[in-house]
Amino acid sequence: MRFFSYTDWDESRHGGDHQTPFERLFDLFQQLLTLSAGNAQEALDWMAQLDRRYGLTTDDYGLGDFIDELKERGYLQDDGPGGTPQITSKTERSLRQKALEDVFGKLRKSGRGQHKTPHAGQGDERQPETRPWAFGDDIAHLDVTATLSNAFRNSGEALHLSEDDFEVYETDHHATTATVLMIDLSHSMILYGEDRITPARTTALALAELITTKYPKDTLDIVAFGTDAWEVPLKELPYLQVGPFYTNTRAGLIRARDLLRRRKNANKQILMLTDGKPSCHYEGPNGLSGRLYRNAFGLDRKVVNKVLDEAAACRREGIPITTFMIARDPLLQQFVHELTETNQGRAYYSSLDDLGDFVFEDFVRNRRKRVR
Repeated sequence: MRFFSYTDWDESRHGGDHQTPFERLFDLFQQLLTLSAGNAQEALDWMAQLDRRYGLTTDDYGLGDFIDELKERGYLQDDGPGGTPQITSKTERSLRQKALEDVFGKLRKSGRGQHKTPHAGQGDERQPETRPWAFGDDIAHLDVTATLSNAFRNSGEALHLSEDDFEVYETDHHATTATVLMIDLSHSMILYGEDRITPARTTALALAELITTKYPKDTLDIVAFGTDAWEVPLKELPYLQVGPFYTNTRAGLIRARDLLRRRKNANKQILMLTDGKPSCHYEGPNGLSGRLYRNAFGLDRKVVNKVLDEAAACRREGIPITTFMIARDPLLQQFVHELTETNQGRAYYSSLDDLGDFVFEDFVRNRRKRVR
């Protein structure tokens, strides 16, 4: 007979939270940095308020100890105006890594992201299927068991290997892709009681980390657009903020097309994160200067047609545009439908919660084949 002894639950002995006080606070600090667009002072002020309300720290490890450890570990430095704290490049990298983990964590839980390419070829991801060896196949993908079995079967008692005996594993075909991620920083990204810029910024951080770590032969350029459009360096991603801008979608597409024209990748694409209709454009010959025409009321055909002209130019150059809309306005959907039809691209209507899911699902699927 088996006997069981029951005692009070001891969290420290039974697989409880094994995070150190620093690790627990650092997780929160990273979340607050994302919300504050990389403003360390604002994030620490919020932590102090949360600590007073919810008792995040203890007598043994206070907020001052946490700040000291941030500096010791190289996550924080007093380089701002008046000695205000600033995050370091190490923190910027940790924000990208956390964004990537958060997005892919949702993908795994929801079952998304497991896309198999229908195209087999010379690649670096082995499949279980095999086929006869052909001239030019990488010997690293040789199926030794199948090859020897063929040799025994074909040569009889004396083992003899011939060219017909060799079998190799099929591999997924991987094509390098040049991607431009366009992010809308117009004022509507924080209107109507919704924070739309934070998920857009987090998605950009995660996508940048994915490409630089898993797909190093791919390229990613970031273009922010409001009244104007400008290129955003990788290190500035955590600090993207909405401004008092109109929405110059045309200028964003011009910048993106120019960046992709310089890339030598055979596959090129634009991923556009936006919540608003185009509301302005420059009337100069290059679309990036001259008199600013603006109209924020309704869908102005003068503005829309200029955007559609750029979408058509992208199509002629083999650049599909995938638009991720963070809004459900009927007028906006009408514009997106026209844009997608003109470019022959794709469109997704996503909520704030699943924006990253949609972007990653589309990116990973389409980088495995020619996107044109």
